Amino acid sequence: MPQQTMPAAELSEAAAEAIRQLNHATLKWGSGLEYPGDAYSTVANLKTLVQRLPQTFEQILAFLADLHDGGHLRSDRDPNADDDMAAVKAALDWAADDARNLAGSLDSAHSALSPIGYTA
Repeated sequence: MPQQTMPAAELSEAAAEAIRQLNHATLKWGSGLEYPGDAYSTVANLKTLVQRLPQTFEQILAFLADLHDGGHLRSDRDPNADDDMAAVKAALDWAADDARNLAGSLDSAHSALSPIGYTA
């Protein structure tokens, strides 16, 4: 039986909620982070999450472009949504670039955490 997939809006909401919970888990020492290795793994997982965002942005843009090219979009400001689509494309391209930069920074943090250990 094929696996059912949640709609994109629900998946992104679940991801946002997971990050909110992570924020709470990392708020206080010992609640969600016990050892430096926990920070190492958490940063690595966040790096992976961020590395996947550009693909998501590109696919959202491709979906909207298909609708736009088929004449299925309208805008309150522009009858054919051309200006709004250009703004969406620019913003999602920028977000993808930001995600790539953030992934690079997280990769550096992950590497810097590598030699760090715990001593009692």
